[in-house]
Amino acid sequence: MNKTSPPTVLEAPRCVWPAGATLGEGTLWSVREQALYWVDILERRLHRFDPAGGERKSWDFDEEITALAERANTPGLIVTLRRGFALFDPAASEVPPKYLHQPEPELPANRFNDGKCDAEGRFWGGTMDFACEAPTGALYRFDPDGRCSRHDQGFAVTNGPTWSQGGGTMYFNDTVTGRIYAYDFDMAAGTLANKRQWLRFARGDGLPDGMTTDAAGRLWIAHWGGACVSCHDPVSAEELCRVKLPTSHITNCAFGDADLCTLYISSATSGLTPAQREAEPEAGALFAVRIDSPGLPAPLFGG
Repeated sequence: MNKTSPPTVLEAPRCVWPAGATLGEGTLWSVREQALYWVDILERRLHRFDPAGGERKSWDFDEEITALAERANTPGLIVTLRRGFALFDPAASEVPPKYLHQPEPELPANRFNDGKCDAEGRFWGGTMDFACEAPTGALYRFDPDGRCSRHDQGFAVTNGPTWSQGGGTMYFNDTVTGRIYAYDFDMAAGTLANKRQWLRFARGDGLPDGMTTDAAGRLWIAHWGGACVSCHDPVSAEELCRVKLPTSHITNCAFGDADLCTLYISSATSGLTPAQREAEPEAGALFAVRIDSPGLPAPLFGG
């Protein structure tokens, strides 16, 4: 087994948007627009950051918006709202967007959380208990033709997924238990098998939140309550390095900029005590840090 070499973090993280997000999430770099999209789930807001000009733009929604991906064949985004999958075109700004599918009408206390597209253009999104307690969450695959299928269940809070280099493994987070699972992933069929624990965070090191994969196949994982993003070998799960942040609740990350060597990192104020809020004035900000090697372009939704 070849050991993955550690990356080099070239600078301290910079705050690029002091948004004070209640629950920043959903980081997505648009290669097409050369801009970073992200969301504030609990404030029901979509953000867009243009690093070249520093422009910031936001859209308000009627309910929680939790994750997103660009569409391959037309402008706009597929998004997960509180209850399911929808399309949204930022240029048209039609709010609320129309639902494509709502897979859990029998679970009104659930909401969607994190999600991403696989390399074949299918959107994978997870649901969770809004109170972060009951194991009522599940993992869904939404296909470009509108079909929706459930592939795992029994989670209180879901985060991820991300894939290995080449796509043969999918990683998915059971955040409340601190576990990251790996599944064998059949890219052609879009199916999962051989679920196993790949990593469990040590007590006191936070909980695994959003994550991404870089071009070398390494996983970068945000630590809720751990004030960092850690980088791991995709096979052994060995930690290779970590990016320390000036606030506790780190929620997601995505590589961006023209060379895909800037790691954008979202954070949250939710769950912080008044003392923590005072000690962490950049809580809820969007951060950026340069890495010596690139990430991967985010796959596009095929619909």
